[in-house]
Amino acid sequence: MSTTLIKNIGTLISGDISNPIIDADSILITDGKIAHIGLASKLPGMADVVIDATGTTVIPGLIDSHCHVVLGDYTPRQKQMDFIESETHGGVTTIISAGEVHLPGRPKDPAGTKALAILAAKSFTNFRPGGAKVIGGSVILEKGLEEKDFEEMAREGVRVVGEIGLGSVKFPADAAPMVKWAKKNNMVVLMHTGGTSIPGSDTVTADQVIATDPDVACHVNGGPTSLSSDEIRKLIENTNYAIELVHCGNPKALIEAVEIGMESGFLSRFIIGNDAPSGTGVIPLGILRVICMIASLTPMKPELAICMATGNTANVFRLDTGFIREGAPADIVIMDYPMGSVGRTALDAISAGDIPGVSMVMIDGKIHVKTSRNTPPATRKPLFS
Repeated sequence: MSTTLIKNIGTLISGDISNPIIDADSILITDGKIAHIGLASKLPGMADVVIDATGTTVIPGLIDSHCHVVLGDYTPRQKQMDFIESETHGGVTTIISAGEVHLPGRPKDPAGTKALAILAAKSFTNFRPGGAKVIGGSVILEKGLEEKDFEEMAREGVRVVGEIGLGSVKFPADAAPMVKWAKKNNMVVLMHTGGTSIPGSDTVTADQVIATDPDVACHVNGGPTSLSSDEIRKLIENTNYAIELVHCGNPKALIEAVEIGMESGFLSRFIIGNDAPSGTGVIPLGILRVICMIASLTPMKPELAICMATGNTANVFRLDTGFIREGAPADIVIMDYPMGSVGRTALDAISAGDIPGVSMVMIDGKIHVKTSRNTPPATRKPLFS
């Protein structure tokens, strides 16, 4: 049994948007899971490894709700290696595929579509780039898929339907029956909203989303072209779908969506994704950048924005991570205000619009990043012993 103690935490974020800050200064980790949370003086036993957080901020590992992975840590869309590993340096510990749509020669017949989803799901089960947990194999809906295909894919580990609208199934009449089959097999269903993103896709309205009945309304702030404010409001106020905000979208619409969510009281349904790689590029700090935009350009507290990219997303995709709580995997990020920031804590810096400095990323209790190569330098750094 191996144990790690993280002590001297200045601010501890829970991931739970209803109770975002934990009154504690230490976390004890046993065999990759969080065993105890509390005051260092009251935690049981001695630890094999002690990490002094030096009064900085500790959060759950961030979750990217929308990434177009393919196979391996390579993106054909931007011809770039190690883009997933780069996200871990931005504090992202879990990545969810929105569909392996960028695979060159992607098969669009039912057999090939099913095979790709199963292959990607199994591949990423065995492969963790940079330590990141990738929920891969999000099936893209194509005409000809039958209920038995969804049963087989679910048995083989496919957990997500990639955003509807990227395949030949584009309209509610075709999609709705498949959505029912997917949900029957415990898959989480995503749906494209707004303007076209790639050749062959179509603009998707709020009414089309409602008629299809997915679990997640993807990138309501644009992928890349946003829905109107009225359409965004309709999805927020008239449905119970998760409302996804992305980096590779419209920043004005992002702020409008958050303001509507705050006004309506539905922030527990908001999640954050990158929607990269895309034409916008590869954005290793995309999740942090969206958190900063929300916290600096709206009245939302930064700890709530962080919960949108952790616990909220975990709840939607039924993940066991995304929270700092006893029994959860020790997917943990230590961060502080960056050198030169007007803030004096990571949360202050985020509220000022500054990307915080990531100084440690831990996944399942194992340290994968000690100093981020992508964020600005943290002012205070943890001490390891």
